[in-house]
Amino acid sequence: MSGVIAAAVVAHVPTLSRAEITPEFQHTLVEGELKLGRDLRSLAPDVWVIASTHWVSTFNWFATCQPRHEGTCVADEAPDLIPGMAYRYRGDRDFAVAVVDEWKSREIPAARNESLHYQWDYGTLVPLSLLDPEGDVAVIAVPVVLMADHAECLRAGAAIHVTAQRMGRRVVFLASTALSHALVRGRQFLPTPQRVDADQHLISRLKRGAIDEVIADFGNYSRLAVAEMGGRALATLLGVTKALSDDGARLEGRQYGSYAQSSGSGNANLLIAARDLLNQIH
Repeated sequence: MSGVIAAAVVAHVPTLSRAEITPEFQHTLVEGELKLGRDLRSLAPDVWVIASTHWVSTFNWFATCQPRHEGTCVADEAPDLIPGMAYRYRGDRDFAVAVVDEWKSREIPAARNESLHYQWDYGTLVPLSLLDPEGDVAVIAVPVVLMADHAECLRAGAAIHVTAQRMGRRVVFLASTALSHALVRGRQFLPTPQRVDADQHLISRLKRGAIDEVIADFGNYSRLAVAEMGGRALATLLGVTKALSDDGARLEGRQYGSYAQSSGSGNANLLIAARDLLNQIH
């Protein structure tokens, strides 16, 4: 089987990156992400494609085309939390180039990221450091695009699945994002009860594999929850999972760990895949 074999929402709270600064109420996110990574790697993926809400592009969709990703990540908004994390992962240039070409063929503004000096943001590194700490799987990173509406994100996500099928890649798509994201000072604070309810309703629908329901109501959800980066990373995941569903997959979701707060945001780790594939994971 090639194409996108699974998709996941993954938390990237910067305090998850260092055990000594992770508050107790976020331990569930760390433990969940570690277990999620083991389960995903058991499916023998060829590539992680990760859309991070902390790589922000104004106009174009990019894919990282570097053959290797190596450097040091500093959280520019919180250098006290992530003052410098080294990383080293393989890339997949051929697949990244093919994704960009597919976007262009669909009239989605796109370009290659081939910069030799490009450094990962922490939204890319933090979840991968837990999902794949040894760097066993190749990585392609993509941004959220400010000029892209939800419909364009859906189309961009579907293009990733089509490209993976054509190229014979087994891909896991990762949306590195919070759910509700109306931030306040004080990492112990939950979102408002109304936003927590909206997040839990979204999680429930994704666990049922009700992708069409989520898409139909996604604009309302995104506004009510104040979804991170306007819900763009989540919408790209919806495009991926909609393509899987349209191919006949009977989707279901599985949550790893509990829902947890960080400075007024709501965070969760959630796997979405064909029911048959989920049944292979114990």
